Amino acid sequence: MNWQDDDPGGAVTVAPAKQEAPERVHERQPRYNVLLWDSDDHTFEYVEKMLRELFGHEKEQCKEIAKGVDKDGKAVVLTTTLEHAELKRDQIHAYGKDNLEGSKGSMWSTIEAVE
Repeated sequence: MNWQDDDPGGAVTVAPAKQEAPERVHERQPRYNVLLWDSDDHTFEYVEKMLRELFGHEKEQCKEIAKGVDKDGKAVVLTTTLEHAELKRDQIHAYGKDNLEGSKGSMWSTIEAVE
């Protein structure tokens, strides 16, 4: 307690004790992968264009992802929070069809928790 003599008439006032702010603990949100699945109805050019427009990836990174999708059947296009991953998955689903004859719609995407 701090005593202060602010009153020349002899009255004493007490300054309130300072309270310590509680320590903040920042917990990192769980991470999720946005997966892009292989499709014979979409060209490499379509995949590259979509990844550049939706994710802002550089052309070389888009090519590597497209190769991974073709070779492995799927590839991680982004690792992020759940809410952001859901948004990006939905944007892939809404992107639209390829100009390739026989393409009926957008590519398929899912999300998975990072372990």
